This record gives sequence, structure tokens and C-alpha cells, in this order.
Amino acid sequence: MAKQKQKETWRDTFKTIGIAVLIALSFRSFLFEPFNIPSGSMIPTLLVGDYLFVSKYSYGYSRYSFPLGAIPFEGRIMGDEPARGDVVVFRPPSKPSVNFIKRIVGLPGDKIQLKAGQLYINDKVLPRRMVGTKTATIGYRDVKITSYEEVMDNGKSYVIQELSDSDRMDNTGVYQVPAGHYFMMGDNRDQSNDSRFLDIGTIPYENLIGRAEFLFFSVDQSARLWEIWKWPFAIRFNRIADGIE
Repeated sequence: MAKQKQKETWRDTFKTIGIAVLIALSFRSFLFEPFNIPSGSMIPTLLVGDYLFVSKYSYGYSRYSFPLGAIPFEGRIMGDEPARGDVVVFRPPSKPSVNFIKRIVGLPGDKIQLKAGQLYINDKVLPRRMVGTKTATIGYRDVKITSYEEVMDNGKSYVIQELSDSDRMDNTGVYQVPAGHYFMMGDNRDQSNDSRFLDIGTIPYENLIGRAEFLFFSVDQSARLWEIWKWPFAIRFNRIADGIE
């Protein structure tokens, strides 16, 4: 009798764990997936140590929506079109196992170009307004960083930052965005590997994972993993629950 009861207890425990795992996987696959920011390519919008939720349903679902590509299929279902200016998690065709996060600046059919650091979409320059400067240490040197508010033609505005307007990718040829593809750029314009470079290129619609929605946690780099006593002071409380523009 005791053995039978013990078996039923273990069975109930495994059943509960199985249901919990199924709910977690469903939430991650169909609703929201957590991501963390490991690099500075989206500064000042996103900082290293930010943790955010990405909405999986915003653009519908593709094989990249599911863990390990568990449901392989071509194309996208239940999809809505992204908007210019959305911050998006995606996987480049050249690196299909790596998650990137950038801002959509070019839609299918657009012409994209940079001239003296300013972004041109279909031969029209995006207005930008300087909002501040600061000095930061990059590598072993101190550099001046200038921040600008950039405004899309749909009214979407956000802040970018530049080291200069004469960096290697501040003057480019014209990029033609193919049908069904999107042109991605980081807000940290001179320190972002994005669609301006051949190894990333334009991103197919089915490679989009979801739209970045809001931060749920953020921690700076002042505390190492084992320095537990420093953790409370490393948390960026002012960024928790922030929406992502």
C-alpha cells in the first residue's frame, strides 16, 4: 500500500513538472521570450546587462520562433509586417544560430544610404537633432561621443550615437532592400555590425524572431558573478519595466 502511494506521489510530481515545462515552452514559443544584451551595438537604447522580453506574436511565427527549430517549416504564418523603427531580434542567414538585435531602418523595396553619418531612405535624409555629447573610454583611448535624436518618416523617434561622421561606414553606396527583406542598423552607429556589412546583409522576413517590448531587469558590470554583496548596487533600478522605443 505504501509503495503504491509512493508511486502515485512520484507520478503526480512528474506530471506537475511536465505541465510546468509545457506551459513555459508554450509561453516562450508563442508569447514572449527573454533575451539579454551582451554587446553595446544598441547603445543608448539598450545597454550591456539589459534583460528584455520580445513579443513572438508581433510578426507571426516561423521556424526560428521555436526552440532549436523544433517545428521546421518554410515561410511565416499569422504574420504582420514590421514597422520602420521597430527594434527586432533576428538571425542573419550567415549565422542562423546567433540572435542579433537591431533597429529596422529599411523596408522591402527601400533604398538605404549613409552620407557623412546621416541616414538617407529613398533619397531623403532623416532629420536628426544633437541632444548631447560625452567622453568615454574605448579600448585604451578617450573618445568624444555625440548623441542625436533621429526621426523616421512615420514619426518614430529614438536616440543614436556617433563617434564621428567620417567613420568607415558613415559614407556608403546605395543599398537596395530586396522584396521580403529588411535593413537593420544598430543605434550605436559606429560600433555596430549590421546590414551595412556583407556578413550580415539584409534580413529575410522569416528570420525575424520578434519585436523588443520592454526591459524586465538590468545590471551593470560593476559586480562579478561571485561578488554577491555587490549585486544590489549593480542593479539599474531606473531601467526595470522600461518600454523600448
